[in-house]
Amino acid sequence: MKSKLFVPASRPELFEKALNSPADALSFDLEDAVLEQHKEQARRQLADFLQTLERGTQPKTIIVRINDMSTSWFSDDLQACMLESVDLINIPKIESAEQMQDFFVAFDKAASAIDKPPAILVNIETPLALVNAAGIAAADRRIAGLQLGLGDLFEPQGIHRYEPANVHHVMMQLRLAAGSAGVYAYDTAYADIRNMDGYRQEAQLARSLGFLGKTCIHPSQVAIANEIFTPSQEEIEWAQKIVESAGNTAHGAYVLDGQMIDVPFINKAKMILRQTAKTSIHPGDNIE
Repeated sequence: MKSKLFVPASRPELFEKALNSPADALSFDLEDAVLEQHKEQARRQLADFLQTLERGTQPKTIIVRINDMSTSWFSDDLQACMLESVDLINIPKIESAEQMQDFFVAFDKAASAIDKPPAILVNIETPLALVNAAGIAAADRRIAGLQLGLGDLFEPQGIHRYEPANVHHVMMQLRLAAGSAGVYAYDTAYADIRNMDGYRQEAQLARSLGFLGKTCIHPSQVAIANEIFTPSQEEIEWAQKIVESAGNTAHGAYVLDGQMIDVPFINKAKMILRQTAKTSIHPGDNIE
């Protein structure tokens, strides 16, 4: 899931175009991209479209960002996501493990009639959520990943959104919180769609910190995300060599090509090979 393209659920004319785009994943948005007076119509037209798709018949990961638990739209949004075609539900504005547990009470009720419910991608987009991120990530095994939301996190605090030191600090916190629970970390949106160099630099930073991919709010960003988060041939060959050598040694640590190899390096190699082999994330997947 190198690239995740946002698609407003109020823009059905974009649905097929997005499906034919080079993005690995599509995030149909019922939250910020939809005005209040259009929420219900957007939900209906999105559900109609998603019912025409089948999980596993097309390569894209299908995500729906619903409205948060405090809104009047939450329950209906959640119910509308209980389709075989939906891989992930993206839940915003979660701030604690306790809230996450409350979410799963509603989730279990909504999911009772479906054999394979979607996995959960949790937005971390407030100071309190960042403080509690590790507990949130570990709250339930159906949580597949944490997603950074820098706009909501930084703007109300007066923190400069595009200052690299600020971004690096928060990315590292989120990545370690996700790692503590064995789930993936997914990078935030980049709102300045004219600044392709800025998007590239932030994507490279996220990749260097072990993020799975980056959000795209415009189709022009997709190619960059795909490029940055695709393991290079050199990385793939290195990973294959590590995994093969690990299977042929009786030692916990050994030397390969002048480098000491032990469990952390082997796990990293396996992660690279998994990222190369798959595009979708399902409940129970663990990329650590």
